[in-house]
Order: sequence, then C-alpha cells, then structure tokens
Amino acid sequence: MFQEDRDELRRHAKENILKVQQENRRNYKKNRKEAPYYQEGDLVAIKRTQVGPGLKLAPKYLGPYQVTRALRNDRYLVEKVGEHEGPRQTSTAAEYMKSWVQDCEEALTGDEETVDI
Repeated sequence: MFQEDRDELRRHAKENILKVQQENRRNYKKNRKEAPYYQEGDLVAIKRTQVGPGLKLAPKYLGPYQVTRALRNDRYLVEKVGEHEGPRQTSTAAEYMKSWVQDCEEALTGDEETVDI
C-alpha cells in the first residue's frame, strides 16, 4: 500500500514535469525564427565577436566574406574576399552573419552631388 502510493505520486509528478517542459518549449519557440540559409558562394558580413580596448568605435561587422562550406547546426565556413580587417578564414554561426549588400559600396562612392555652403 505504501509502495503503491509512492508510485502514484511519482507518476503524477512525472506527468506534471512533462507538461511544464512542453509548455516551456512552446513558449521558447514562439519568439524564435528560422536562421537564414546561405549557399556556397554567397557574400556575407560577419559580426565582430571579440571586443577589447579601442574597439568601441570599430565597425560591428567585418566583410565581405564568401561562404565556402555549410556545416551542420546553422554553421558556415567563410573566407575573406579582398583586403580588409579580420581573419582570412573562419567558421561562424548564421546568427552572427548577414547578407553583404554590394550596392552599398557603389552608393558610398557613386555620383553624389556636392553642395557648396
């Protein structure tokens, strides 16, 4: 009788724990979105993850980098394109990457009218 009561309490506790775990999973996934998928050859910018003295005013993203290989769990191998600050080759997660906008460079160096003051 005593053992049966203990087994019943354990079963009831296990059901409650599973119910709370499912609710926690549902609440966690509710605010998440799928990571973007990058293909080999895509140009991306990677987030600067190492911070230190003198980097407060440094750009938040390094780039452009080219995706050389897709790994599992939304990870990628990327390689530097051109001469700029940052590692030559590195691996990074999709959450630290964003697509490189090629028109951005042209917009900065494009034919802009200068206004004399």
